[in-house]
Amino acid sequence: MCKIEMRSVKITTNQSSRRDRYVPPIMKSTSPTPLQLTAQCALLDIEGTVADIRFVYDVMFPFVRHHLHGFLNERWNDDQVRLAIGQLTTDSGSSSDPTIAWAIGAVERLMDEDSKTTGLKALQGLIWESGFRDGSLRAEVFDDVLPALLLWRSHGIDIRIYSSGSILAQRLFFGHTTQGDMLPLFSAHYDTTIGGKRDAISYSRIATDCELDPAHIVFLSDVAAELDAANAAGMQAIGCVRPNNAPLPDSYCGPTIRSFSDLELFVPKS
Repeated sequence: MCKIEMRSVKITTNQSSRRDRYVPPIMKSTSPTPLQLTAQCALLDIEGTVADIRFVYDVMFPFVRHHLHGFLNERWNDDQVRLAIGQLTTDSGSSSDPTIAWAIGAVERLMDEDSKTTGLKALQGLIWESGFRDGSLRAEVFDDVLPALLLWRSHGIDIRIYSSGSILAQRLFFGHTTQGDMLPLFSAHYDTTIGGKRDAISYSRIATDCELDPAHIVFLSDVAAELDAANAAGMQAIGCVRPNNAPLPDSYCGPTIRSFSDLELFVPKS
């Protein structure tokens, strides 16, 4: 077993904090010398990497629970909703025709389990859409993210997103941030329709879609199993140590950063 020196990160457990207004932390580099890597593509996770996990769990998920019943009653027969419900039924292993009451129960159960299943994520994205469109939701990203992405792009780095959240949800998130529309920074988005984030084959498929050798892709995430899967596919993997994240296990031996300003990316010289 490999051990690395790492400051532990406290996980917020105070339930009363869920009623407080969300205020994103200001992240500053703590590394005297930034990690310098050559790559052609940066593949990024979202929660716990680009955005504080607390924003996802304390703002976005409660929004779904609050609007779930009304959304399903109003849009039950919409084509996109029916597709999401069909996938939710498959993911749940149900053989019965779904009803609104069943769907509400299934969504609440899966959210309680912090499920990453495709049907749930698709339905969440559809519910978030209304919130982002009417301005009641605005995505928060860490302050160090936008400057780093702009710098990496100026160096010729291709930037893509891989999240368990649906592609619709990803595009809504980055299209409606408090720092403006960040969508032009990303050339592609991937969700679990390409494969699970803990499966090496998913990262191989992404590398194929990028038309790159996996070694030329840097993957950033706060989840050790995802980092291990990316490594197994041949990618460079970097752990993100952010506020409110669960600590990476002692068995994780790869590099870590606390801020995107701790990482400098350069396209390899031809």
